[in-house]
Amino acid sequence: MTLRSLLLILLLFSGLLPAQTSPADLVYPALDAANSRWFFFASASRPFGMVNLSPDTDRFGSWGSGYRYNTPTVRCFSHIHAWQMSGISLMPLPFNEHISKYTSDYSSDFTHEKEVIQPGYHKLYLEKWGIGVELTSTPRVGFYRIQYPAINKGLLMDLGSRLGPSGMGYAEIKYLNNMEMCGQVTMKNTNRRPKPVTVYFHLQFDQGIHGMDVYRSSNYQEAKREVKGSNAGAYFHFPVGDPKVLRVKLAISYVSTEEAKKNMQTELPHWDFDRVVEESKAEWNDLLGRIEVEGGTETDRRRFYTDLWHALQGRRIVSDADGHYIDNTGKSPVARQLPLGPDGKPKFTHHNSDSFWGAQWTLNTLWHLAYPEVTSSFCNSLLTYYKDGGLIPRGPSGGNYTHVMTGASTTPFIVSAYMKGIRDFDIETAYAGLKKNHLPGGMMGKAGYEHESAKAGGIEFYLEKGYVPYPLERLNLAVHKQGAGQTLEYAYQDYCLAQLAKKLGKTADYDTFIKRSQNYRNLYDPETGYIRPKDEKGEWKDNFDPLQYKNGFVESNAAQATWFVPHDFAGLAELMGGREKLIERLDQAFREAEKEGFTAGDSHAEEEEKEARRIPINYGNQPSIHTAFIFNEVGAPWLTQYWSRKVVRSVWSGLSPETGYSGDEDQGLMGSLAVLYKIGLFQLDGGVTDDPVYQIGSPIFDKITLHLNSRYYPGGTFTIRVKNNSEKNIYIQSLTLNQKKLDRYFLYHSEITKGGELVLEMGSEPVK
Repeated sequence: MTLRSLLLILLLFSGLLPAQTSPADLVYPALDAANSRWFFFASASRPFGMVNLSPDTDRFGSWGSGYRYNTPTVRCFSHIHAWQMSGISLMPLPFNEHISKYTSDYSSDFTHEKEVIQPGYHKLYLEKWGIGVELTSTPRVGFYRIQYPAINKGLLMDLGSRLGPSGMGYAEIKYLNNMEMCGQVTMKNTNRRPKPVTVYFHLQFDQGIHGMDVYRSSNYQEAKREVKGSNAGAYFHFPVGDPKVLRVKLAISYVSTEEAKKNMQTELPHWDFDRVVEESKAEWNDLLGRIEVEGGTETDRRRFYTDLWHALQGRRIVSDADGHYIDNTGKSPVARQLPLGPDGKPKFTHHNSDSFWGAQWTLNTLWHLAYPEVTSSFCNSLLTYYKDGGLIPRGPSGGNYTHVMTGASTTPFIVSAYMKGIRDFDIETAYAGLKKNHLPGGMMGKAGYEHESAKAGGIEFYLEKGYVPYPLERLNLAVHKQGAGQTLEYAYQDYCLAQLAKKLGKTADYDTFIKRSQNYRNLYDPETGYIRPKDEKGEWKDNFDPLQYKNGFVESNAAQATWFVPHDFAGLAELMGGREKLIERLDQAFREAEKEGFTAGDSHAEEEEKEARRIPINYGNQPSIHTAFIFNEVGAPWLTQYWSRKVVRSVWSGLSPETGYSGDEDQGLMGSLAVLYKIGLFQLDGGVTDDPVYQIGSPIFDKITLHLNSRYYPGGTFTIRVKNNSEKNIYIQSLTLNQKKLDRYFLYHSEITKGGELVLEMGSEPVK
């Protein structure tokens, strides 16, 4: 060892030389947390973790709940923050009052000055009780380290209070021994998740309890070993005396208490809290490090890794460590087993998930390129639902369908995966399930949350008339019955399925679906120049206002949705009178949207306000998030470079609890979108063609390195170097790929996955 090396080591350990900052160190978990919805915020969680342990400051409703940064009171710590799912809360308390004194109000104020939030870790101080709480987790086990002020230690488990989207029903808590408990609680059904779901737990302490007091509603009983029923809970108290630190582990399962215990034995057989924190950080660094960025400001890098972090959570694991899971698609729940590999471990994990609505421009590109193993797991999970319940879902919850949003949004996800060489799933089964979704009775037949029928999706009208009418006769309580928007989705998704049919040699199906993909033309109104709703008689909607929100369009307006033709911008240009007309109109739409910051407000609540909705391009919701890259496709790449940079700086550049994703990140969709715009790679058609195309934008970093998964892609790394990059030098002057001049503004998937280097020379003037 040289003297210089020895000196560097001494400086590092002395604290005089800072350690290298890792991607996880750069993540800012409080981003947009003031506008949090139940499943948005994460701290003590692993990637896609079944356990999502964090403090809850607001406990009621799907929106405005969970950890809300500007609410200074902790109500409890709960373990499940997922799409339409919640459950199992704990709260550390002193043991100096009767249990009834705590159950009426056990909340406590806290301050951010005494709080630490990192990927996989959360620490705060309960001011009212004088108790410090630290949280971490494995995928299926929550882990607490609790510092009490004195020697009287208590812990409340409340299984009766509502948490987020769901009320709590029947519960059980059983004493096994003085250091172990087990039990269950049932989440009541919601209007989105139509069936109840039971979660089971196994609880361990690192020291024996003195007693367990229980309650049901206002019926309190001391020194009991079991409680059953609704509105139930228990209060664990410990012997007087040291130690002041209590460590608690709680594992969950949706199958049984035995499976919950197995999950704990598999993932967390020890009590080393700091070790789990470090292992969690290492896991996050492994995934976040797949994309390395250099250059930009520190804030740019912090925001980038925060965006990437959000793209890797939310769509939670629902299978156990050994592959058991609950199938809730039938009349009653059935425990099933995922297939095992030669090593005896499950080949993939089963997932709960919000909709894939909008994933064609987000997850399709990011996951399939940087995390193909994640894509593979999700494809196999979606096919598991198909085998169990007969349909490929667009947003499952609790082992069942929710029919969230509209259309067959998983079609582009699965097709894109296959086209990119991710093929470790049964493609013939997948094709059969996807095709079923595009026919009456499938997902295209179901509007939002249409659980018991398949009528409000309007698929029969779509096949007969070539469009879905608006308004559609009120048949049930389904939502999102916005015929023009549904027509646009179906046409694009038909195009996606046509590409897979062609790839698999299904010529007749290809002809059918490629013809259907042109149905968007039936709603283009040449008089107004917009996609315009028609009623069942074929009459245009009266008093048509292209900026009116949800007026035939799903969470958008006609001005935004007219650009929803990802598969045929040449055709759209033809309808508009040529490419120049399209470019002029789209550029003007961006100029108008820029006045409002490109979003309909800074939160989801603001988007619901009448005036905020009147915006021609909205980067706060999915329907028009692709628009900046349309210019590339129609021959004006300098406008893609200009407007994509503008959107990044306006929408995804800050680090604040008050802003971030306009309050509606949708489990990785908007985080993924921000990542793609910042590295300058985007797929307009969702990557569903043979050797898919990536549009090149204007990266904000000087160097981007993609570390490719060698199991799927042979290239090792693909690097993007951006020379002379700055806030002014946003325009590409020239491109070279592997030292050869490139005369196009796109790359093929095969060019990236073979590895290599793309070099962009930047300047302050557009090259036209």
